[in-house]
Amino acid sequence: MANKLLHTPDGVRDIYGVECTRKAAVQEKMLKVFHLCGYQDIETPTFEFFDIFNESRGSVKAKEMFKFFDRDNHTLVLRPDETPAIARCAAKYFLDEDMPIRLCYIERTFINNSSYQGRLKEASQTGVEFIGDDSPDADAEILAMVIRALKAAGLTEFQVELGEVDFFKGLMEEAGMDEDMEEALRELIENKNYFGVEELVMAQPIKAELKQVFLKLPELFGSLDQIQAARELTSNPRALKAIERLEEVSRILECYGLSDYVSYDLGMLSQYQYYTGIIFKAYTYGTGDYVVNGGRYDKLLEQFGKNAPAVGFGISVDELLLALSRQKIEMKVDLVNTMILYEKEAREHAISLSSHFRESGMAVQLQRKDPARSLEDYQAYARRRDLNNLLYLDQSGFSVKVMNLILDRTDEIPLSEYLK
Repeated sequence: MANKLLHTPDGVRDIYGVECTRKAAVQEKMLKVFHLCGYQDIETPTFEFFDIFNESRGSVKAKEMFKFFDRDNHTLVLRPDETPAIARCAAKYFLDEDMPIRLCYIERTFINNSSYQGRLKEASQTGVEFIGDDSPDADAEILAMVIRALKAAGLTEFQVELGEVDFFKGLMEEAGMDEDMEEALRELIENKNYFGVEELVMAQPIKAELKQVFLKLPELFGSLDQIQAARELTSNPRALKAIERLEEVSRILECYGLSDYVSYDLGMLSQYQYYTGIIFKAYTYGTGDYVVNGGRYDKLLEQFGKNAPAVGFGISVDELLLALSRQKIEMKVDLVNTMILYEKEAREHAISLSSHFRESGMAVQLQRKDPARSLEDYQAYARRRDLNNLLYLDQSGFSVKVMNLILDRTDEIPLSEYLK
């Protein structure tokens, strides 16, 4: 039983040492991109009322939430999705603001996935929400930030796939399918299951022309030219307007000089039902899942009492770190690589030396030597902790024995030389 307590439940894990430092550095680099674009930080509670995320919001399914009760018997959930939480905040704190609001965050989400899916149940996420602007310029700004954030994190090879849910919704309106049929078709199309789509669509009492559009939908991805060719397949006004929106966003991305990072997919759909316009995902090598997920959700804030359009995204920090590791992209971080080891009699000199280094921006560990341990013990310990240098002050404290553990070299330098 004691040994069991050392392990974590399925779907969560410990992060420590260099990995933890790199994670913080990656998040900070992406957050800097958001701040440079004028976005302000926001934090929401780790748990909220269940109704914030219930099924009518179009968020995570109830069975995938971690639910519990407070002492007043209210049903609470660990936050499964950041977007409804920020929508609630926007309605509460910016109800009367009729101009754009830009918010960014670093949070964790909690989704009770099946253990067989191999996904983390507690995931780190950073992202932004742009509230109060329904223009294609806002869409393009969000996409530009996705690309810049991934580049800031160190990725060089990635692709943002951009779709428009109104293309599918326009066709569904025309077909008159019920919710169950729509959900089944949505899943087949998203999985690019050509045979499944054909079997389901051919069994529906809809026009032959419309059937052909549905059959072609899983193939409508790639360059903008391929998406524009979809105009020939349908005369549905809502579907055609979706294509026009993608064209306009593409033109704006060209102004940013970032259009090469974007491809298009009219068959892209999402498990989040609150999306109303563009949706997108970003993929890279080294991970089997997307690293970014986002889109436009113009009706969600209405459910909390604020009539405002919005668009945003979340970056899966865990998937991003996995991709960086597998692509062998080194994230340069400032790690502690020096220990100052001192005898009790040299305490004052050691503290002065450590203060000198820290004031100049260099991280050092300050360690009093245990008389029962040898210098070799501390050298071995330093190597285990990935430290490169060991500075030793003996009883006199006037000289420093400098041990470079990488080169296996030792020098003696007067303390006064360091403190000049």
